[in-house]
Amino acid sequence: MSKRDYYEVLGVKRDASEADIKKSYRRLAMKHHPDRNPEDDSNAEAAFKETREAYEVLSNAQKRAAYDQYGHAGLEQGAGPGGFNPSDAFGDMFGDVFGDIFGGSGRRGQSQVYRGADLRYELVMDLQQAVFGDTVNIELPTMQACETCVGTGAKPGTSPVTCDTCSGHGQVRRQQGFFSVQQTCPSCRGSGKKIEQQCSDCHGRGRTQHNKTLAVKVPPGVDNGDRIRLGGEGEAGQNGGPPGDLYVDIRVTGHPIFARDGADLSCTVPIAFVTTALGGTVTVPTLDSEVKLKIPAETQSGKVFRIRGKGVKPIRSHATGDLYCRVEVETPIKLTSEQKELLTRFNDAIAAGGDRHRPRMTSWRDGVKRFFENIAS
Repeated sequence: MSKRDYYEVLGVKRDASEADIKKSYRRLAMKHHPDRNPEDDSNAEAAFKETREAYEVLSNAQKRAAYDQYGHAGLEQGAGPGGFNPSDAFGDMFGDVFGDIFGGSGRRGQSQVYRGADLRYELVMDLQQAVFGDTVNIELPTMQACETCVGTGAKPGTSPVTCDTCSGHGQVRRQQGFFSVQQTCPSCRGSGKKIEQQCSDCHGRGRTQHNKTLAVKVPPGVDNGDRIRLGGEGEAGQNGGPPGDLYVDIRVTGHPIFARDGADLSCTVPIAFVTTALGGTVTVPTLDSEVKLKIPAETQSGKVFRIRGKGVKPIRSHATGDLYCRVEVETPIKLTSEQKELLTRFNDAIAAGGDRHRPRMTSWRDGVKRFFENIAS
């Protein structure tokens, strides 16, 4: 007789979380427990056994991965689910609840393994590095597997032995009436092993602190607040647990010329008033080159010109932003007497032409006049 799909047995989707699987198991375990179904003991026992079997696989990350890839055949090479014991099942189920209170993981027959801690690192970059990408070497202190004992914590030439308190399970069970509560073994602290001769370098911990150097490849287009995850580059796990991850947070420093807003760049371009009056061409820098910007005659200070495609291509977009150039008329300084005389004559000539040469001045003056008229009225 072929086995039912374990996800179907527990009534959960294939992408169900560990919490959803546990919740469904508890509900079904209570429903099918033989003590709650005395009139249909054989069917209840079969359903309960099937439920527990499904839970033992789907609650174990390694078994679940093998099952997802190969189905039931993927579990045949390893140790299959054990014999049926309702009290064991209820001990696991309620151990999950109460075990956390006492520091246990709630899993029976398995020594506790601990995933290594995740690490965070702030990587400071300049704007050009962020826009075009770069490979940056970083150094950070981290706990790594001891090289002397290769992470076992035992003196080289020796090995950890099975803990005689928990028989290698990593947990001890305490019966409280109907409930069976599991706790972390106080002797081996959940490892299931005892070290009789400790490694002299790590003192039995299996890990030592090292300064770790990594080459971080930063993709083009990153921005402030972006995060790069380097899987498995965090601290080493304990008791054979997997390492944590390293999260690199990007911080981009300011630029002397450009400001960034998403995909767009902006800058201020100082320009001579003669060029704004008569028109001309100015050279504008970009992050990787220079471009010519045509200035029409009679351009006012503060006008913004857009240069398409000279911004940033964000990491999550296929489109490149634009460069916005705000022109700012520069007032000449340290004038000679001759230059001052020329400017005075130029100003007299402009004034002789009336307000038609200074539309913004005329508009501003009219606004001031209306303001005071409103106050007077």
